[in-house]
Amino acid sequence: MYAESLLDSRTNDTPLDKSVETPVEPSERDLRRVPIHPDYWYPLAWSREVRKGRAHGVHFAGDPIVLVRTETGKLFALEDRCAHRQVPLHAGVVDGETLRCCYHGWSYDCSGKCIDVPYLGKERLPNGVRAYPCREQAGLIFVFTGDPALADSRPVPELASVTNREYKTRRFGREVKCHYSFMHENLMDMNHQFLHRRQMGNMRARSLGRRRGEGFVEVDYTFYREAGKQPLGESLVFGGGKKNESGTGGKDVMTVRTGYPYQTLQIRTASGTLVMDLWIAYVPLDAAQRTNRTFGVLSIRRPKVPFVMDLAWPLLVWFTERIFQEDRDIVELEQLAHDKQGADWNHEVFPVIRELRALLRENGGRTVIPIHKV
Repeated sequence: MYAESLLDSRTNDTPLDKSVETPVEPSERDLRRVPIHPDYWYPLAWSREVRKGRAHGVHFAGDPIVLVRTETGKLFALEDRCAHRQVPLHAGVVDGETLRCCYHGWSYDCSGKCIDVPYLGKERLPNGVRAYPCREQAGLIFVFTGDPALADSRPVPELASVTNREYKTRRFGREVKCHYSFMHENLMDMNHQFLHRRQMGNMRARSLGRRRGEGFVEVDYTFYREAGKQPLGESLVFGGGKKNESGTGGKDVMTVRTGYPYQTLQIRTASGTLVMDLWIAYVPLDAAQRTNRTFGVLSIRRPKVPFVMDLAWPLLVWFTERIFQEDRDIVELEQLAHDKQGADWNHEVFPVIRELRALLRENGGRTVIPIHKV
């Protein structure tokens, strides 16, 4: 399969020949210029960030959005611009079940309708602002940023492990200065274990097979240690155990899946028990979609011995943060290289990633992000 991939130069994953201009098919457009598709539920904040009686400003692909939680706990999302002078509504005041602009006191209800201008009569009220469908689930606030008519037909991620008492969950996220596609590739391609050699030692991934269907790509892995002992932090996250006769430690199988636009990583034992469940979303913040905010939920199955996971939790957090930091640093370097070159010179040979790129191109937005060079 690797040889076939190397021979197949039909995509723009190979270096560009600057002396020859050739037409680029839509399916071969530069992936780093494909915007994320808005017609999905995206997490824009953690529940804890939007307190009762407060407004909280966020962004999606350059669009400002204000999240509001009233004193009764009702949650809604509006365009974060007052219809009057365009000042941000998140600087305003939550008044009962409405949001009042900080400048002239114009008031908006949960539908975005302007319901009060203090110095005008009720019959002369102007138009309001855009409202977004908004849902809260598993400690996340999801907003449907695209066509609101599609909101009810698109499922909100369930994140079942978060509410299961058999698992302990941590929530994490950072701003990462890269296009969302780099993040998808980083998690799905477990051949980059060399990057984490200081944290995980000499580990090698072995691909067991891949699958592609409508809106998804997934791949299974096992891992084996080429030398050294398993670090404690790694054993807490990925599990431990004796190697079998093939040297793979094959009781656990890791499945990484991009089900557009989300990504998951799950580890199951040979008996099918889910021991680790990671769900993650990458939300572009700026219009150029060169910075995204990650929202990750990592659930680890509790061992049979009570309180062991609680005692070990600080070590697990420390270990995972170091891994995530290395991943953040490397994808930001990839983005810098792309911007300096002005195109994708990436020469990808792993079939799983080539299929992932096709999936992201096919399901992404239909516009094109302008070229950004540094």
